[in-house]
Amino acid sequence: MTALAPDSVTPADLSIVDASASDYTRIGDITVDAYLAAGHFDDPNHEYLQFVRQVGARHEHSRILVAKRGSQIIASMSLMEYGSAYADVARPGELEIRMLSVDPAIQRTGAGRAMVKAAVAHARSLPGVHTVSLTTGGHWVAARALYEHMGFTHQSERDWFVPDTEIRLVVYTYAL
Repeated sequence: MTALAPDSVTPADLSIVDASASDYTRIGDITVDAYLAAGHFDDPNHEYLQFVRQVGARHEHSRILVAKRGSQIIASMSLMEYGSAYADVARPGELEIRMLSVDPAIQRTGAGRAMVKAAVAHARSLPGVHTVSLTTGGHWVAARALYEHMGFTHQSERDWFVPDTEIRLVVYTYAL
């Protein structure tokens, strides 16, 4: 794999498109690498990390978008409508962002922001959707700052813990 330069990403640098089956391995790798780099897991074989690698199964129940710089996938996310088997926090009228991950080599360059903007644009195109929701780690300072800067609001009454762990997840929403 070619190393990615950590320079800023502009919208002109990126194409955000629907994922295809040929992207599944890269999507799984980015997601696992991002979670490991952030210190959320110590073991790359953790049960949840094996779950996020099951991209094909998730794609059957969601829309998965990837961000490409040139031909290289640098970010991905899954978009779940209320009622999806993979939705964690979506309520009626909400589109949920899940597993938004940016290659650790280029985090904090604008790719995550571009992905969130794409999710909001997609949500606006869906009839009956009035809110974008997402969950992030309670101690994920950079992610929380990004969402807050983009106008998402912390919904503390919807926060929850990963089952059988002490990992607190916080819920944010963005009204369209």
